[in-house]
Amino acid sequence: MAVSPHDKTKRVRKAVFPAAGLGTRFLPATKAQPKEMLPLVDKPIIQYVIEEAVASGLTNIIIVTGRGKNAIEDHFDVSYELESLLEERGKTDLLDQVRSISGMINLAYVRQKETLGLGHAVLMVKDLIGDEPFAVMLGDDIIDSPVPCLQQMVEVFERYQGPIVAVHQVPRGELSAYGVIDGIPEGDSGRVYRIRDMIEKPDVDEAPSDLAIIGRYILTPDIFDALEATPRDKAGEIQLTDGLRALKEKRALFGYRFDGVRHDAGNKLGFLKATVEFALKRDDLGEPFREYLKTLKL
Repeated sequence: MAVSPHDKTKRVRKAVFPAAGLGTRFLPATKAQPKEMLPLVDKPIIQYVIEEAVASGLTNIIIVTGRGKNAIEDHFDVSYELESLLEERGKTDLLDQVRSISGMINLAYVRQKETLGLGHAVLMVKDLIGDEPFAVMLGDDIIDSPVPCLQQMVEVFERYQGPIVAVHQVPRGELSAYGVIDGIPEGDSGRVYRIRDMIEKPDVDEAPSDLAIIGRYILTPDIFDALEATPRDKAGEIQLTDGLRALKEKRALFGYRFDGVRHDAGNKLGFLKATVEFALKRDDLGEPFREYLKTLKL
């Protein structure tokens, strides 16, 4: 499982955002707009995750899109009409916010014509990644932490030079909704695990740990060969977890228990909780919103 010297010359520079899913859990809101564009306070979900990538030093962004996802491209593009209007009206604060969205990243888009699983979405970016490690970030998971979660993972990658999945302790009763790792502690941080196995959505009594895989990954380019050899599951999809299970037979694979608060914005209750918590942290909204909440008869 040794890492070749060639791997050690590579830095993580690119982040991939799979965004071709249908977002059925948020229907009817997602019938005509992408789930990734649902506003969390006043920014779409995907922007929080891309800002995490930028704060972690990754500004080369690849978004895997699908049918009906044009709003994502429009959001990160330059809007000359809007900028001109804001400038004419002297709304410089809003103008700076709008310009920062399009100016902070280098963007590329790949079209996934069919939603055939996360592993298939990752395969779609093979030609754009080339021979270097890269991050995969899922918009359903919004992670609030002093040091960006992805930055923490990049630092771990630079030490161990192997693929890393983010893991989070989840109550055992909820483990059947996640991929779960079987791992042994690695190093002295108490947060890194060498993965022995990964089980997708296990029964509660069969889960090997309480460490669930969360939507942050740092992958090496050999994942593409593993995914190409991965058979489709019963739903006809290629699962990233299956590809990683195959890859761990050839090289060390790690789990990293990040330091931070994770919000599951992929379901309605988690989205509502995240909205409340992010609003309360805002300098302009926090205090009046807190006072409003105190008036509710709960």
